[in-house]
Amino acid sequence: MGDPGSVGESSDGGDRTPGHVIWVLLASSTLTVMAGAVLGPVVNDIQAGLGVTHSLAGLIITTHGLFIVLASPLAGSIVDRFGPRRPAIAGLLLYGFAGGAGLVVESFSVLLASRAVLGIGVAFVYTGITVLIYQLYVGDRKNRAMGLRASANSLGATVWPLVGGALGTLSWHAPFGVYLVAVPLGLATVAMVPEQTKPKPPGSDDGSAFRAVVATVSDRPVLALVYLLYFTANLLLYANVVYYPRLLAGFGVDSSFTISLYLSALGLAGGTSGVLYDRVKRRFSFSTIALVALAFWTVAFAVAGLAGTRWVAVLPVVLFGLGQGLAFPTVMLWVEELVPPERTGQFSSYIAMFGYIGQFLSPVAFGAVVAASTVPTAFLLTGGAVGAAFAGFVAVGRHR
Repeated sequence: MGDPGSVGESSDGGDRTPGHVIWVLLASSTLTVMAGAVLGPVVNDIQAGLGVTHSLAGLIITTHGLFIVLASPLAGSIVDRFGPRRPAIAGLLLYGFAGGAGLVVESFSVLLASRAVLGIGVAFVYTGITVLIYQLYVGDRKNRAMGLRASANSLGATVWPLVGGALGTLSWHAPFGVYLVAVPLGLATVAMVPEQTKPKPPGSDDGSAFRAVVATVSDRPVLALVYLLYFTANLLLYANVVYYPRLLAGFGVDSSFTISLYLSALGLAGGTSGVLYDRVKRRFSFSTIALVALAFWTVAFAVAGLAGTRWVAVLPVVLFGLGQGLAFPTVMLWVEELVPPERTGQFSSYIAMFGYIGQFLSPVAFGAVVAASTVPTAFLLTGGAVGAAFAGFVAVGRHR
């Protein structure tokens, strides 16, 4: 992942954030990926252990996503009022204790409630870490920090399921112990991450947040497209996670280990483009990088739909991962550039909302296309839809 410590060094009068701070932020950011991923390998064991149906056991993995969506606006408002550090610390502690509750809980309803609380903690961690990066770094260092965050998330998406699967060989409770890592990370944030100047509080009237959204989007309509890009990125990501194994089955690839290698290639590619993001940003604008990501996704899904062998099927996940590694930091940095500085918490919380809505809807939307056709056709049609979005972005850019 390069040298994260160099993010905090400055020789041109920029930020003087200590180099070790970025390690705390990157480790904390991977927890938002871990929230569901670490339990994926043991969902069948949870079902058997609790004596519930498979669909109910699946709620243990998905419930936190709903509460991230619901709690994110509150998290954004609190971050804007009190600064990002304390909400991030509170989120990490809540995450650790709520997630770790699964070590001892034997009741499905209690475990489900703990997952809801976990989602609230994720919302505060996600928005708090985003705004901390906004405030702690400037210029190229901010671009590098956000690129490293995307890279860390890609790495986490690859590593955490392996950790969960390994611990799951002990018991279905064991993977929940991983969540406790958030507690020392919260304490490390207390000790290492500097306090930022508290932003000017937004207006106290109930309608101020809504009016700020309307005014900002009206003044800068591209903001709506930025959120749509993040929604699309997550929608497509989970289409790969859920349906790529079925695509590979058509080539005779049915080993869980071999399938994990394909998905790991996606994460590795995303991590690579994330590490290089600051260099890419020096040469290209946000809009150009977004178009490159859309182009990668168009080709990826088209090739997946047309692939005839397991070897050709490697290319789509690599291309998609490269696009993800570019899109994620672009969205976060672009949002900061477009919104009022005193409302970065509010508007960055909407990033989490759109992302997790995309993840939630992905199996439903993609599944409907698969049900009406075949898995390869669904990938091919998705490539065509993303290509149309690419053409739309180009057309909008020409008429701006």
